[in-house]
Amino acid sequence: MAAGLIDPSAPPGFAGVFTYHYDNSRDGVNPLETILTPANVNSGNFGKLFSYPVDGYVYGEPLYVPGVSIPSVGVRNVVYVVTEHDSVYAFDADGLSPSPLWHTSFINPGAGITTIPYADTGTDDIVPEIGITSTPVIDPSGVIYTVAATKENGKYFQRIHALAITTGSELAFSPQVIDPTVVGNGAGAIDHRVSFDALTEGQRSALTEVNGRIYIAFASHGDNPPYHGWVLGYSATNLSLATMYIDTPNGSDGGIWQGGNGIAVDSAGALYFVSGNGTFDANHGGLDYGGTALKLSRLALNKKRVMRPTDYFAPHNQASLSSTDEDMGDPGAVLLPDQTVGPAHLLITADKNGTVYLLDRDHLGHYRPAGDTQIPQEVPGLLAGGDWTPPAVFNSVVYFSGYNEPLMAIPLIHGKLSPADTVASSTVFDYPGVAPSISADGTDSGIVWAIDSHLYRSSGPATLEAYDTGTMDQLYSSETNSVRDGAGPGVKFTTPTVANGKVYIGTQTELDVYGLLTP
Repeated sequence: MAAGLIDPSAPPGFAGVFTYHYDNSRDGVNPLETILTPANVNSGNFGKLFSYPVDGYVYGEPLYVPGVSIPSVGVRNVVYVVTEHDSVYAFDADGLSPSPLWHTSFINPGAGITTIPYADTGTDDIVPEIGITSTPVIDPSGVIYTVAATKENGKYFQRIHALAITTGSELAFSPQVIDPTVVGNGAGAIDHRVSFDALTEGQRSALTEVNGRIYIAFASHGDNPPYHGWVLGYSATNLSLATMYIDTPNGSDGGIWQGGNGIAVDSAGALYFVSGNGTFDANHGGLDYGGTALKLSRLALNKKRVMRPTDYFAPHNQASLSSTDEDMGDPGAVLLPDQTVGPAHLLITADKNGTVYLLDRDHLGHYRPAGDTQIPQEVPGLLAGGDWTPPAVFNSVVYFSGYNEPLMAIPLIHGKLSPADTVASSTVFDYPGVAPSISADGTDSGIVWAIDSHLYRSSGPATLEAYDTGTMDQLYSSETNSVRDGAGPGVKFTTPTVANGKVYIGTQTELDVYGLLTP
């Protein structure tokens, strides 16, 4: 930690929430929550404590750092929130300050610098504006990295920013314009080169930090071409572009959405992610990997800093899934704890057709047209309505939420999913399902938290819900006492953050904070 950044008297233990779903495995578990338990999370003891207004939709998961030394304020626990209005906020996580500790905006309408109007993208996938969509990442030294999109006097830009978490000020080397170009003949290519398009590329997937680099993944807006799936690695110390990857350099599409999930990272620093529908010819020695689970290593670089996949898996029906938009691209990849039976290193993902895939990270399996018998397990139709959101994993149980499905707890037994032993919530969730987040005290006191945002199109309220991880009995719903606990208007794909006895959820108009009620 940087000197003076974190209060040296802060108690040891919970370090904070620096990235999407708590860590780079993307398992969605905070195992150091000792305040909230299944015994006290109920409508009598638990509810909405306070809210902070924000200036735009909050898609990114709130991040949390305890014991931050804020100039002229003092030491505070801080929650960081980004909005589609191109703002980054730092709020007192405990409600001790009525206004933001700081607020940084990347627009200046008077100078012609605004967010991107949604109509410019040709889709209403994100409304009413596009600014910051993804979850940032925080380096423990005291820097928050985020990607902001702007329209500047008729031109479009995306930039990576590095801000001090104490003040919101840009660091000396920040920001940097995102504008890579690679060799290729794919969609939008000019003279055998494919360049990044700041308007058509949508930055939905959470940022990832590993080994001194900030990785950013891109998709599109509503499948509107031309676009590609990009993964770009920037130096955390000066924001120089260190590595590049494009998954359809000679084709099209292949966006990396992942329902907001970030790139997953193993202990060796390899990157795992899942591309959406698009051109696939890797089985014939090509460079296009649409609808594919991919593994990248920064060691696999050519002289132009372009990364190449070190392994991949594409379903046998990849072409059909791609053409019907039922690909694996939405939940992303989640890395499972090491197994003692079968392959030790597993990855789990799913597709919008409802099939769940269990992959061996050491041998992803490539492509076999006759069937997917080369992978550890494939369970067709397990999520009958399809999957759009990332799962969570706790105590050898995978928590999935499909469209028009309950929240399901599916155990892993001897290295494979056991659908027959599934326990499900009584609540059924409409589109897009929920992205669960789990709090626990080690392996005990597990609670599954979820934001039901299916009313987002009509700006209806989000609903915070909590379930016992073992029984899947509902412990709490903000709708039980909606006058006291009602949340702001919902935003699709939002994920709750649990930290130090409180639950933070972003909405269209506010950050809502829940916790134990004062008697």
